[in-house]
Amino acid sequence: MSNVANPARPGSNENRENQNRGNSQNAGVKEAATGVMDMAKDAASYVGEQAKSAMHSAQDAVSSAGKRAEDATHAAGAGIKSLGSSVREYAPDRNYMKDATNAVADTIENTGKYLEEEGLSGIAEDLTSLVKRNPIPALLIGVGVGFLLARACMRS
Repeated sequence: MSNVANPARPGSNENRENQNRGNSQNAGVKEAATGVMDMAKDAASYVGEQAKSAMHSAQDAVSSAGKRAEDATHAAGAGIKSLGSSVREYAPDRNYMKDATNAVADTIENTGKYLEEEGLSGIAEDLTSLVKRNPIPALLIGVGVGFLLARACMRS
């Protein structure tokens, strides 16, 4: 007779063998699941470490770029200041032209001094405080600049 017509009776040898086979299969499945979980944890840990490393590298690159930009701003300020001195040096001798040239030279020198001393961070702070003191004109200027940029892009 087949097992379908005559199922195994409780306590029989056949039933015990089926239980033992089921227990060993369950143990194998549990071991495989544990192994997969361990591999997933290791992979997640590795990915996390790589992400941290990439983040630190990106922060270093941004910091370095910011430092170079700040240094370039200081150098540009020194150059502009020197240009102001050159303009003053070559000013014409006539009184009204000399006064106008000296006023331009003063403005150029002051701009160079400001860039040299303050740098990009000083410009950003000053611009932020200007926008906070005058929010509506700043908004209108932003809208105007956006409109002009949009028109320039449409023509391209």
